[in-house]
Amino acid sequence: MADKLRVAVMGAGGRMGRSIIASLLDTEEAVLSAAIEDPESTLVGSDSGEVAGVGKNGIAISSDLSKVLDSIDAVIDFTRPLASMQTLVTAKNSGKLLVLGTTGFVQHQIQKIEAASVQIPICFSSNYSIGVNLVFSLLKKAATVLKGSDVEIVEAHHNKKVDAPSGTALSMGRVIADAQGLDFDAVAVKGRNGIVGARKKDTIGFSSIRAGDIVGEHTAMFVNGGEATMTTRWFPLDIKNLAVTSTLKGEHHAWNQHGFTFQNIA
Repeated sequence: MADKLRVAVMGAGGRMGRSIIASLLDTEEAVLSAAIEDPESTLVGSDSGEVAGVGKNGIAISSDLSKVLDSIDAVIDFTRPLASMQTLVTAKNSGKLLVLGTTGFVQHQIQKIEAASVQIPICFSSNYSIGVNLVFSLLKKAATVLKGSDVEIVEAHHNKKVDAPSGTALSMGRVIADAQGLDFDAVAVKGRNGIVGARKKDTIGFSSIRAGDIVGEHTAMFVNGGEATMTTRWFPLDIKNLAVTSTLKGEHHAWNQHGFTFQNIA
């Protein structure tokens, strides 16, 4: 492996892809070696630096990860589930490190990611912010102390986000459910509409907002009648903060361990 980790960024023309490309300019640990977009994207052939708004870097956006494998050590993918599963196969077959931040996976896809982590180094998380992973730890404690409270999770994102609830919101819910010994899939209530009846005991409610350029805001509420209300809120000030964390933390730690999640190292 080279002194600097040579990175391919999937979804190079997307919101996170552009931010990750920009953030690579600020790190000594890694360098952009390839930028990939969907074959049908009008950005294929464009200079990835110009697309990212950081000036020309001489790395043209291509449409085929398999054609750049000899020039990379790692792949960063914050795209969509189907595309990320294709990336997973390519990374596994070529032995490349994979930093995966895509959200919206279903259970059988997550199982495939976990299985692949035995073969290649994978760092997989719904959120690469140190702050939000600290929130996960706080939620675990709160869920234990405030067991029996009504729990609601509200998340807000920009109007281009395609999945709901967000991966981070779902991760928050799973942390709470696990701490209380509950089956997350059985207690999660993702949105309400119409005459839904009284709230069921031990359920975890989710609400989603999609508007403007909101980077991502997450609020978890524990409400216990008139006695106690606890609210834990997290929101990033700049999307680039998430991108910097993913490149510096995700790549470095995933290279040395298999099956690593970001929460273990944040």
